[in-house]
Amino acid sequence: MPKLGMEPIRRAALVQAAIKEIGAAGTLDVPVSRIARRAGMSPALAHHYFGSKEDMFLAAMRHILGQYGAEVRRALAVARGHRARLEAIISAGFTPANFARETVSAWLSFYVLAQTSPEANRLLRVYHRRLHSNLIHDLRPLAGGAAEGIAERLAGLVDGLYLHAALNPLTTAAIATGHALKALDNELRTA
Repeated sequence: MPKLGMEPIRRAALVQAAIKEIGAAGTLDVPVSRIARRAGMSPALAHHYFGSKEDMFLAAMRHILGQYGAEVRRALAVARGHRARLEAIISAGFTPANFARETVSAWLSFYVLAQTSPEANRLLRVYHRRLHSNLIHDLRPLAGGAAEGIAERLAGLVDGLYLHAALNPLTTAAIATGHALKALDNELRTA
């Protein structure tokens, strides 16, 4: 007889375990058995809750995106003015939860998954559109017609800083945030 109310708890444990295992391996080539073991359950139970390994990875991607979105909303709720809102949007990507080593590694692995999975590609496009829209909203009043190009460069820089962090353990959240905010200042100064 199934334990009532356990499904959300077990699904969350599997998502966290998937992020940690993908992050530790640096690849999506992680057996479900290893993810299930980390979550404290059997591979059969993991398949029962997600159906496939890709579904589990997609749930992990949604979790990371949801966590990032919540950080952005929290930061924007207290930001006053366009420059402060831009700083909030950029800084949200480098909070401890979003810039944890396993999260960065898992996030980059999801970019690889997006090349072959239509659903992962859709999630990544949604993320990019929201980031672009958030940046543009506050760049337009400060940079006018240059806002589009600045938004593209800042979004690319954020992705690049994630890649750099995955390959260089000395890249901290503070260093990455500093680079991104300095780039923002330089862009606004020359706009």
